[in-house]
Amino acid sequence: MVQRITVLGAGSWGTAFAKVLADAGRDVTMWARRAEMAGEIRDKHSNSGYLPDIELPANLTATHDPAEALAGAEAVVLAVPSQSLRANLTGWRELLPSGAILVSLAKGVELGTLKRMSEVIAEISGVSGNEIVVVSGPNLAREIAQGQPAAAVLACTDHDRAVAIQQASFNSYFRPYTNTDVVGCEVGGAAKNVIALSCGMAVGMGLGANTTATLITRGLAEMARLGTKLGADPLTFAGLAGVGDLVATCSSPLSRNRTFGERLGRGETLEQAQAAAGGQVAEGVMSCTSIRELARKHGVDMPITDAMHRVCHEGADPRQVGAELLGRRQKHEWS
Repeated sequence: MVQRITVLGAGSWGTAFAKVLADAGRDVTMWARRAEMAGEIRDKHSNSGYLPDIELPANLTATHDPAEALAGAEAVVLAVPSQSLRANLTGWRELLPSGAILVSLAKGVELGTLKRMSEVIAEISGVSGNEIVVVSGPNLAREIAQGQPAAAVLACTDHDRAVAIQQASFNSYFRPYTNTDVVGCEVGGAAKNVIALSCGMAVGMGLGANTTATLITRGLAEMARLGTKLGADPLTFAGLAGVGDLVATCSSPLSRNRTFGERLGRGETLEQAQAAAGGQVAEGVMSCTSIRELARKHGVDMPITDAMHRVCHEGADPRQVGAELLGRRQKHEWS
């Protein structure tokens, strides 16, 4: 059984998942980029910067030293944003314990290389893809940290490794399922952030449930088209890593991508929305570009993703791109 686990990254989701593991009885060490944050987690059992009012378990500690954090780890959870994963992992590569299961929490497609997160991890760490477990699903960090019931998918081509992390993370409020479709889970996890931006924009423009339901459903069709083109199992998109994650991220005000999109829909600039989010850019803002390029590379039509790229990076007006989406040629729903 996997007992000693390191979580590299102390943001909202990294902290929440570390709490999940600790509440499942594991010995968890977090690495935090800032020494003062590591000290707060270790000494006060809290991370007020990301999850205020959440008490962290006593069997969860933290350090600012990556070598100390990684010593003796049987599993290593990578909990940094998708676009900074490569740089961070390059710095940690020589410290990774031999044989440790690598677990990815990042949801995105890397700019430039168009690689999924597990592909980036495999390239930098030198491990094979079947040693990497991908976590996906409807996982809003604050709700999970509060102990509200939730489920997730742990995807790995080596089912035994997925089962090992399943056993290490299962507790009274967190129910993990296993899957071998890494491609489908990663495409769903990345694409839903972009669709959440569009739903937020619709809300910001004062549009209602019919519009958001349409965006969610047509967004699901986009991610499924791309995923199946890349070799994913279509059934994955009907599960937790597909429609489950999509609904949660597109519907909840706790979703950074949805709230970021809402600000854009109200007429704020990208810079204003970023300032309001404490300087953080939603993952979907970056991923809409890389996912659009990946779709174009494989000849997949993703009109909502293309529209989000135009709004975020070309200065297009959300109302104008909305009108263009409605004015696209008529066709059969499943064509």
